[in-house]
Amino acid sequence: MERVLCRIQDGVADVRLNRADKLNALDDALFADLIETGERLHEEPEVRAVVLSGEGRAFCVGLDFSAFSAQAEGRSWRPDAVAADDASAAGLGRGQRAVWLWRSLGVPVIAAVHGYALGGGLQLALGADVRLTTADAKWGVLELDWGLAPDMCGSQILPRLVGPDRAMELALTARKVDGSEAVRIGMATRSATRPRQEALAMARVIAGRNPKAVAAIKHLVNTTWDTEALQAGFRAERVFMEENVGSPEQRAAARSRLGTGRTRE
Repeated sequence: MERVLCRIQDGVADVRLNRADKLNALDDALFADLIETGERLHEEPEVRAVVLSGEGRAFCVGLDFSAFSAQAEGRSWRPDAVAADDASAAGLGRGQRAVWLWRSLGVPVIAAVHGYALGGGLQLALGADVRLTTADAKWGVLELDWGLAPDMCGSQILPRLVGPDRAMELALTARKVDGSEAVRIGMATRSATRPRQEALAMARVIAGRNPKAVAAIKHLVNTTWDTEALQAGFRAERVFMEENVGSPEQRAAARSRLGTGRTRE
């Protein structure tokens, strides 16, 4: 089964996470399909806007529990080929690429969030330029529950959206917020009753505009972000992730979390 569906029509790429039975939890195949889809869209000249959403009851609940179980047991949590690729690649790791390729795309990306955007799922939404959310959707920076720090660009994007102090509070407490609060604090852009439908409508309007001006707006707005500082932050994220995952402290945190029998909710 394809983990990511992508349909292009009238200049709009409708990209959907397609692991509904697992609330679109991020496993290796989903990471791979996200990256492949994003890279393909970078080469599609007819695309004018992108909508990123999730099938089923959630946008994305974050990393698949099988990865946390492997971490708790001290087993490799990534396929050997992925680990080798990340070790040899200059720049971003796989999780970071799955997020940043949307922000670096030359056209606007709109994330449509419903149900849950937790952990890696929240970071994936942060890779979009605009985020629409239902008022009752649950957003959460949950990495510390598992002895982790945000390592999919979230540690660098989130403070730029909500401010360093609020980003710190959300990451240190793993507190969930609903969509209304996510909008109020700047993590999401605005509330929507039907976020995917409203995102597609917005994307169709954008697709009808002057594409050079649209691309310029995205580029000019993004120049307000210090690219060198971002890249340095991404490298620091990756270094810490590689040093921390599987450490005694992180394994203990993951075992404790798994032992509670609690779900992400």
